[in-house]
Amino acid sequence: MATTNNPSSVLYQLRNLMPKRPLTQFEAYRLAELQANHLLHGAGIEHPGTPDEIVTGLPFLQIQLRGDLPISGLTNWYKPRWLIILNSSEPAVRRRFTLMHEFKHLLDHGLAERCYPSTTWMNSNDRAELVSDYFAASLLMPRRLVKRRFGQGLQDATDLAAEFGVSPQAMRYRLQQLGLIGRTPRCDYPLRSTKDLNGYFRRARVMETAA
Repeated sequence: MATTNNPSSVLYQLRNLMPKRPLTQFEAYRLAELQANHLLHGAGIEHPGTPDEIVTGLPFLQIQLRGDLPISGLTNWYKPRWLIILNSSEPAVRRRFTLMHEFKHLLDHGLAERCYPSTTWMNSNDRAELVSDYFAASLLMPRRLVKRRFGQGLQDATDLAAEFGVSPQAMRYRLQQLGLIGRTPRCDYPLRSTKDLNGYFRRARVMETAA
């Protein structure tokens, strides 16, 4: 896998935020949000609508669209860079979410089993999927920006979604997650109960392939 010990590298800085011990799910979410905020701060993002370039513009990463992909996205290492492949047949807002989700898998490569060990209620892979979704939500719908716009009176999930460049379903769940609206019985968004995992999650496949 690609590693770097250069302190100025974005990859190094974000990976370095991860402790060398198992994490509770709450700790994993908090660290995912910390990584997202670090990336947002470094890019100077102060307004809704996180640009894709915050990830696609990184020098060690290449993005490819494919219409024959059976899942939403996957991540591969092709020396000398990472390759994130996205399903071009899916809506743009879902591809954006998948992009950020896959980037978290890239950050966690080689760390996931240690940081997200299996528990009695969830295996390591499912925990990693939930954390990657939380990272994507935090990057595309930053807590402080969502709360700011909600406090300014923009409280309709569809309108907020348009401003932040996400789906209304994703925004509704983020509002619930932040305690800004009440929870509904059903919500078609990544962070659902574990029994629904197979119906939505991308099952990211991270592979190492020599050039």
